[in-house]
Formats: sequence, C-alpha cells, structure tokens
Amino acid sequence: MVPLAERMRPKTIKDVIGQTHLLYEGSPLQQMIAHNKLPSIIFWGPPGVGKTTLALVIAQTHLRPFKQLSAIQAGVKEIREVLAFAETNPNTILFIDEIHRFNKSQQDSLLGAVEKGLVTLIGATTENPSFEVNSALLSRAQVFVLQPLTKAEMDDLLQNCLQKDVVFSQKKVNIESSNALYQLSGGDARKMLTLLEMVLNVQTGENLTVSDELVMKTAQKHIALYDKSGEQHYDIISAFIKSIRGGDPNAAVYWLARMLAGGEEVKFIARRMIILASEDIGNANPNALLLANACFQSVNVIGMPEARIILSQTATYLATSEKSNAAYMAINDALKTVETTPHFAVPLHLRNSPTALMKELNYGKEYKYSHNFEGNAGNQEFLPREIAGQVFYKAKEIGAEKKIKSFISDKWGDKYKW
Repeated sequence: MVPLAERMRPKTIKDVIGQTHLLYEGSPLQQMIAHNKLPSIIFWGPPGVGKTTLALVIAQTHLRPFKQLSAIQAGVKEIREVLAFAETNPNTILFIDEIHRFNKSQQDSLLGAVEKGLVTLIGATTENPSFEVNSALLSRAQVFVLQPLTKAEMDDLLQNCLQKDVVFSQKKVNIESSNALYQLSGGDARKMLTLLEMVLNVQTGENLTVSDELVMKTAQKHIALYDKSGEQHYDIISAFIKSIRGGDPNAAVYWLARMLAGGEEVKFIARRMIILASEDIGNANPNALLLANACFQSVNVIGMPEARIILSQTATYLATSEKSNAAYMAINDALKTVETTPHFAVPLHLRNSPTALMKELNYGKEYKYSHNFEGNAGNQEFLPREIAGQVFYKAKEIGAEKKIKSFISDKWGDKYKW
C-alpha cells in the first residue's frame, strides 16, 4: 500500500495546503506556473512543507518531462544521463532533492545545462542556499522560501485526509484531540500524515480514534529520538558543543555519532565547530580555527561516510585543546560599549589625511608611525579620549594567550589593567 503522505500528495496548485505567501492569486510564482515561464528555482524550507510537491505540480500542470534525482544517491554520472535525456526531450524539468548535499563538482556539472536552458532546474534544500549552493548556480536560480504549515493549515490537511483518502475516508475516525499530532509534527505535513497513519493502523475495525495519548504512545515506539528538524536537533548539538567546551573528547564523539546516525548535515556540524574554535578556544590555540576551517572545507569535498573521520579528528582535537573565551568576550564588551555610549570622534592623529584641507585641519598630525620606533614601541592613544584605558580583550594565562598577555603587559605597562 502506498503511504498516506504519498496518497495525499496534491496534483494541482489549488490542492496545495499552505505556502499562501507564495501561491496567492497573481503572485510571481503562481504566474510563472500558470504561464509556463519558469526560471530555474531553489525551494528552501524545512522538511515536509511541499518542496517536492510543488516541483511535481509544476511539471504536471503543463505535462513537461520530469526527472528527479536525490543528491544523496546521485553523482555526476546520473546528472549526465538526465542531460542526455533532455537533449531529445525539450522543456525537461530536473528536480534535485537535497541539492545542498551536492559537492562543488556536482553542482558545476549542472551549470552549462542551466545556462543554455537545456533543463529547468528545481532544487530543494533544507539548508540556507547562500551557504550550500555555489554562487554561480545560485545566481541563475530564483529562491523561494517555504514556511512550516500553521496549525490551521495542518487541521485543513487532517480533515482533507479523512474526507478524501481512499482508505480512511471509508472508516469512521473520531478525532478526540489532535494537539499531539501538531506538536510532534511541527508544521511538517509529511510527518503528521505518517504519524496519523501509524495511529490509525494500530487499531482494528471501522471505528478509529485519534487522541493525544495514543499519538504519544505510538510516536515513542516508531519515531527516532533524533530529529534534525526538531527539538532533539538543538539539544544534541548543544550537548556536543558543551562536551567540547568542557574538554571531554569521549562525550563529544558520542554526540557526534548520534547526529551522524540521525542524518544530520555534516556541514552544519563543521560550521558549529568553526564558531566554537573562535568562541571557546580563541588565541589560546590559534591552530584550532585553522583545523576547524579545514574540516569544513574537507567534508564539503569528501561527503559521507568518510567525512565522519574528519569530523571526529576535529572534535577530539578541539575538546583536548587549551581554551580561552577572551576574544569572544572582548567583542561582546566592545559592542556593549558602542551601544551604550556616544559614537566618539576618531582622534585627529588617527584620521586619514588625503587632501590639503584635511592636513590644514590637523588630520593625521602627531601620528607616530609605529615602524619608526624600536620594537614598534611608539606608544600612543588609539582609543577615543573619552574611553582611554578601557579594557575589552582580557588575555588569559593559558596556551598561546600567555604570550599575548605578556606582550600587552610589556608594551602598555599599567595602562590596561584587568
């Protein structure tokens, strides 16, 4: 039996529930579909909100040839096969699910066909295309942002299902409560329909019931605890980061494994480690940022399953590295000062003086060119007079920051105290 979510997939634009901000009468996307004048498109949004459905509806509306690839399974070979098909089948739509998982060479292989109009590309992504789709391909596509379904839209979907589905419309379904369905699905139509089908299938007879208690009991048996679009996504990445921050490589690798087993996007994990390398390690070990950035670049090229090795190396390195949040605290304190004090004038000796008038106004006068002094020691005031001596960066006595703290102390003496 075809799953309920697939049985209920809309066939026309009028059947689509949700995304009214994109599909209202006269909207740009609605007009593009109506007149069959489509650019290449990127649909960006969370799972289960209609990205694949819209691609299928667009193709079916004008009976255009349609080819679908999954970026998880397809490579350059499969892309070339589709492009060969498009050579003899004009107006082919190529739909690529999870296009953000294509590496640069795979995305580049699409460029020529998109530029020539050989295919109309429709890509679907749950990740920000600005980060995950290469700029050349992105510049040739129109990005449409899809939103999670509202509670009212989910209710419409539920009622529509019970009235029109070939299976459940033949039964008497009593909805005692649906809050658990909405809460667990989080605006994901596919997840709600899958959960609904599970709840109804565990019952026998013609009279079926949907209740919060039954939904929760069924969900606990069938739905994995890690959901990369839900609460566990945020809880587990939080546990991962805190384990690294706390210096526990074993816990870090465990939470990393939980994310990978749950299908988490490897570039998301790598990006978070880049942030951590600056926020929690900083100048105590400047190499941490270099390794984290190299990790991001590497997993982007390698992909899974080998990317797990690179992520593990980086996570364990960061966890066992000396740590300092001094740079992180410095910019926070500086921003707070900027937000809570007037925007003080730049001291005259620090101002640029490219014109004669500016020189007459003493712009740049008395500036001491540091290289003209032994050890670059031409000490002068670089902060506005009103906050002279204020300390933002408080280097710690740890790792490479020991040397930085010594440098500040030797150069500035008692000026900066912390």
